[in-house]
Amino acid sequence: MSGDKNPRYYHHHYDPHAREPFFLSRAKIELFVECPCCFYLHHRLGIKRPGWSGGLSLNLAVDALLKKEFDAYRREGRRHPIMQEYRINAIPFAHPDLDTWRDNFKGVQFLDPRTNLMICGAVDDVWVYSNGQLIVVDYKATSTDKPIDLRGLLGATYRRQMEIYQWLLRKNGFSVSPQGYFVYANARKDVPDFHNVLNFSLSLIPYEGNSEWISGVISDIHECLNLPVSELPPPSVACSFCAYYTRVDITLPRDLW
Repeated sequence: MSGDKNPRYYHHHYDPHAREPFFLSRAKIELFVECPCCFYLHHRLGIKRPGWSGGLSLNLAVDALLKKEFDAYRREGRRHPIMQEYRINAIPFAHPDLDTWRDNFKGVQFLDPRTNLMICGAVDDVWVYSNGQLIVVDYKATSTDKPIDLRGLLGATYRRQMEIYQWLLRKNGFSVSPQGYFVYANARKDVPDFHNVLNFSLSLIPYEGNSEWISGVISDIHECLNLPVSELPPPSVACSFCAYYTRVDITLPRDLW
């Protein structure tokens, strides 16, 4: 790989000498948890993982439609039917900043004074119990005949995602329940015909989050970002991208040292 600063590879990287906060999204935190080496290459040197990074159009469509549906109940101050079905004494939370919290380029934000990192994450929805405690809700879309649960690597990612959102809202002064919910829209494949319509069944997966790990990981991320290039985190044994990097010639520009 050449040393030219191609925008494809050198993009929004961390500058240890910058006074402005560095935005640390929920996805960036997840990348660090998965592989500190890939995180450093991307966010310190601007060398992104190879591959496609576009969104899943059908999932985005389900997300948008669910937001519209829950917003209708939010405006009326009423419980959504799935809340009644699962006996949840809550309604969709109405707040003037909700659209900002949902914005992928803004989200819920908190500036960590220890590290000058601006932690941010875009929630799908927030509900509120009758006692005023907030509930973080995340929408998911899938199509499976198997029982839906939060096990496995993907489930671990979803759990951490929930916990970061809960942590961010608490840092903004809200009382937040550790109990969150995943609203799963499961596209059915047992119907006889398509007729230009996908039929979904909605289910609710509860999850009790624990955000105690987040502060320590933010400190670890800050330490990682400030490492000199000569102390690049070692490749992760389980990371297929690290295996790729070790098989290609990556020449780092001298001005990054």
